[in-house]
Amino acid sequence: MKLSVLMPVYNEAETLNYAVKRVLDVAYPCDMELVMVDDGSTDGSGELIQRLDDGRVVKRSHERNSGKGAALRTASSSASGDYVIVCDADLEYTPSDIPRLLEPVIAGDAQVVFGTRTFGSHTAYSFWYVVGNKAVTMAANVLYNSWLSDLETCFKLMPLALYRSLDLRQQGFGVEAEIAAKLLRTGIRPFEVPINYKARGREEGKKLTWRDGVEAMWILLQLRLAKPPVLSGIST
Repeated sequence: MKLSVLMPVYNEAETLNYAVKRVLDVAYPCDMELVMVDDGSTDGSGELIQRLDDGRVVKRSHERNSGKGAALRTASSSASGDYVIVCDADLEYTPSDIPRLLEPVIAGDAQVVFGTRTFGSHTAYSFWYVVGNKAVTMAANVLYNSWLSDLETCFKLMPLALYRSLDLRQQGFGVEAEIAAKLLRTGIRPFEVPINYKARGREEGKKLTWRDGVEAMWILLQLRLAKPPVLSGIST
């Protein structure tokens, strides 16, 4: 089995090199590659990516900033793994947790695995951020008759063929809600495992706002009313 780690990058020069090192240093139980997409960065992130010298790194770029969803489409189209997971370059997530998500896949217990964040005083930069996250997750559970713990998690592991068949359309952060909604709409219930998390503050470059939460709610409702997508890459 081969794992493709997708890393969208937009103005993350301060953390980029360390984030890449942490991803590549993980003791994976399988082959892996890191597919990086510079999404029109203006702080030198693109130049840092080009300087990376590791055969496991695949480099792609956008001339203009197009959003996380657009960067992930480019990354997934360039990936060659059997499974795929997203890992941002901002160090909020812990790359060494990724093998934990692979365990139920290797054991044959699951094909789609979400990493669930447990928010505490040292892992969330504001009350409203956590409440917003829980509200979006609860909305998904009500609309799709599910019981997810953390819809907006970045750590969503699944077969690459399935990821591509989701036909993701969202350009920005709404892609997280779109991924979860399309999976739930077809009856796929992700296996969940706990992960570590440390949120950044605004002064550290946090980009999510309340508008992204509202957008996520709207995406969940739209996709609930839409025709279920035809997905591939899941064995029965």
